[in-house]
Amino acid sequence: MAEAIPEVLFVCVHNAGRSQMAAALLAHHAAGAVTVRSAGSAPAETINPAVRQVMDELGIDLSREIPKKLTTDAVDAADVVITMGCGDACPVFPGKRYLDWDLTDPAGRPTDEVRAIRDDIDTRVRTLLAELTNTESTSR
Repeated sequence: MAEAIPEVLFVCVHNAGRSQMAAALLAHHAAGAVTVRSAGSAPAETINPAVRQVMDELGIDLSREIPKKLTTDAVDAADVVITMGCGDACPVFPGKRYLDWDLTDPAGRPTDEVRAIRDDIDTRVRTLLAELTNTESTSR
């Protein structure tokens, strides 16, 4: 019997910055070993342009991504839910692993600061991926 693929949900308020970067980075590094989703408690209209730019620098294209509304079904489907400043907006279900990553919101920040936030998220994502897949974290 095949082992189940873990599912991770990243949640922030607008789903236009932190959660989008985290989801894209985990999907990139996991290469199918993890199912990845992101959502926001109050989704924005579009992805933050500075976030798109700094992800583009890594060859990760967010141009087709749109902010998505957080749903109970998305939380229910996830094995791990990672919140990033969404407070009590995320429903809590028993049997889920919840992590809260204290990250600066990239909204309105200069590109250098957004790049630093991206790099912080990348380090956390690599650690999470290693835990979920029982592998060593690799460098970029």
